[in-house]
Amino acid sequence: MNIIFTSWSVRPEYVKVNIPSGENYLRIRRDIHNLTLHTVCEEARCPNIAECWDSGTATFMIMGSNCSRGCRFCAVTHGHMQPLDPLEPEKVSEAARSMGLSYVVITSVDRDDLPDQGAEHFARVIMRVKKDVENVEVLIPDFRGRLDLLRKIIEAEPSVIAHNVETVRRLTPSVRDPRAGYDQSLGVLKFIKREKPKQMTKSSIMVGLGEKDSEVVETLGDLRDAGVDIVTIGQYLRPTKMQLEVVEYSPIERFRQMEEIAYSMGFSFVASGPLVRTSYKAAEAWTRRRLKND
Repeated sequence: MNIIFTSWSVRPEYVKVNIPSGENYLRIRRDIHNLTLHTVCEEARCPNIAECWDSGTATFMIMGSNCSRGCRFCAVTHGHMQPLDPLEPEKVSEAARSMGLSYVVITSVDRDDLPDQGAEHFARVIMRVKKDVENVEVLIPDFRGRLDLLRKIIEAEPSVIAHNVETVRRLTPSVRDPRAGYDQSLGVLKFIKREKPKQMTKSSIMVGLGEKDSEVVETLGDLRDAGVDIVTIGQYLRPTKMQLEVVEYSPIERFRQMEEIAYSMGFSFVASGPLVRTSYKAAEAWTRRRLKND
């Protein structure tokens, strides 16, 4: 299938979002801040924060608010790494309980400064939250491709393990931190499936950075070859003037066509749209995958 692609340099109305508000949003924000927790919703300036928080869902970001890497698309601050909070597993679990969640998403900053890059801490958070919440999805760093560290996450048995390839191969060096890599990310996803074939995996692609249509299709094919079950495709939105500029805004039709192509490749769930992010409709993706397997 050929993608009919027309781009715009001016931000269209459909990628503009309202200022976050609402009773649930304010309550969740208060509870999370009182527990000195972080969410990727706030730190990465997710455009869906109002929708997700008002519906009572959030993506917790563990291991501090500062990342050891400096990807050029990301608004999460980096440098001045903080000590890990030994009480964080309990704090995340407490927040999930207070929100009444049945599906929790946990992600983290990169911690290249730590000997195990935070893998043991991440695993402890997963195992603690699983005592109170039925389903836990994680969005993990690449752990520099170290298989021993990836095993720690797999052995904690989250429902879904996500790791983002982020962009197409050609743009990876200019978009992501030099310590990341296209093949390294594919290697992470392949290893998870090889180690535990029934483990559900997930990845995400941004468009709007100058990628070609054929490169998006190639990336989708690479993800399927890595055994990825779920893929999300969203428009890159520049968080601040410190990050990369948007090259183009994709029309709705392009996202629809990318979704059709992805489904035709065999992905079990695809979320494709301007404001889609990795954790968008995470519980729905899990439910649909489970129903398909039953």
